[in-house]
Amino acid sequence: MKPLNLIALLLFLGGAVWAFTRSDRAVREIQAYYFSAMSPFLNSGSKMETKARQFLDETRHSKELEVELDSTRKELGKLQIIESRFRGLEAENETLRHALDFKKTTHFVVVPAQVIRRHPTTWWQTVDIDAGEERGIGTQLAVLSNDGLVGKIDRPDKGRSSVILLTDEKCQVSARVEGSPEVGILSGQRGHFVGNPLLRLKFLSTEAALRQGQRVFTTGRGGIFQPNILLGTIESVEKGALDSEALVRPSVNFADLGTVFVVLSADPSRP
Repeated sequence: MKPLNLIALLLFLGGAVWAFTRSDRAVREIQAYYFSAMSPFLNSGSKMETKARQFLDETRHSKELEVELDSTRKELGKLQIIESRFRGLEAENETLRHALDFKKTTHFVVVPAQVIRRHPTTWWQTVDIDAGEERGIGTQLAVLSNDGLVGKIDRPDKGRSSVILLTDEKCQVSARVEGSPEVGILSGQRGHFVGNPLLRLKFLSTEAALRQGQRVFTTGRGGIFQPNILLGTIESVEKGALDSEALVRPSVNFADLGTVFVVLSADPSRP
């Protein structure tokens, strides 16, 4: 029995016992007073019971929704994992396509590799790749991309290697300017750069007649870099009293390096 109904019953019984000892008129007055007094309790009890049932129904419905939501979250998590794996396979396939295309067109025997580490403080100086001595890679080998020279192997390890980038001033390359007799030494520059840094081509003649957009290639001198590898294009020329220098925009996007190729040797099967 509900608490409010029990209270009403007790009051009723008490009132009835007392009423039997009184006159008819008193009984009628007591009955009227009793029903008047008890009516709010009875109505309130009924309303509270209705609200309690509504609350229980809503709670039950809320739990059902929570179960459905939890199930939906789990399914969404599975779909996100599948999507991530799919995108990873797409990237891997794209890398393999680049490697195959490069191997078909290059005149070198190369080992494809991925850039796996790059530190913010040496962003324009070095990168680590996932290929090393176990794949025939040694020190001072040229590293290329589809767009040109990236740098050279600095420290090979068993399963990885450190690469000095062309944008580092320590990486110096003998270079020639297409359509010109000018030959000089190309290297990176010191400083902090917002975008792809420019290279500096030094020791040109004072009469160097170069124009913006002329391409710059390796000469092959020095025994490290093979000849005719694209380095970049002339951006501007600065003439001095003893020699001239040119700023060169690199052909490789050094801000976003992914797949690279380490040159093991020239391909004897190609002319």
